[in-house]
Amino acid sequence: MTPRSPAKPINEDGPWASAFAPRAKGERRYWLVKSDPDSFSFDDLLAAARKTTTWDGVRNFAARNFLRDGMKLGDGVLFYQSMTSDKVIVGTCEVVREGYPDPTAFDRNDSHFDPKSERADPTWYMVDLRAVTKFPRPVPLAAVKARRELANMALVRIGRLSVSPVTKQEWDTINEMGGV
Repeated sequence: MTPRSPAKPINEDGPWASAFAPRAKGERRYWLVKSDPDSFSFDDLLAAARKTTTWDGVRNFAARNFLRDGMKLGDGVLFYQSMTSDKVIVGTCEVVREGYPDPTAFDRNDSHFDPKSERADPTWYMVDLRAVTKFPRPVPLAAVKARRELANMALVRIGRLSVSPVTKQEWDTINEMGGV
């Protein structure tokens, strides 16, 4: 586990506390990541070497905490394509490398450069994801919002986070809706 700087604690009593709670041995948790398909689509992930990519460039503190402290090896991840007219969950991934410092924060030539992030105490983190399943039926955001059992899903309630926790029940429902 990557140590946290005391100046950057997670909110262990807030609405996301369960995402950071101690895990039972072998426990798998679930997440959702968002991407603009014009920047990086699920098809891009499927075409990548070993169907794996770094999930870098996240510049939101709540999402950073999920990457840094929440996501663990083997966790399931829903891949949501946003910023298009067809906002859809298109497939699943798994975490194949746990949170580590995001080098794009230190690269002055990268669009995700952050002059305040320091290598000795990095602000931004990333994980590596591997594609697992492309849904036979992409799951539109409208269909997610229409399901009563998904009303508390972070994607529905908050929407804007690039990384958010998903419950096991939400994971199962979305997979069923996607034809898996």
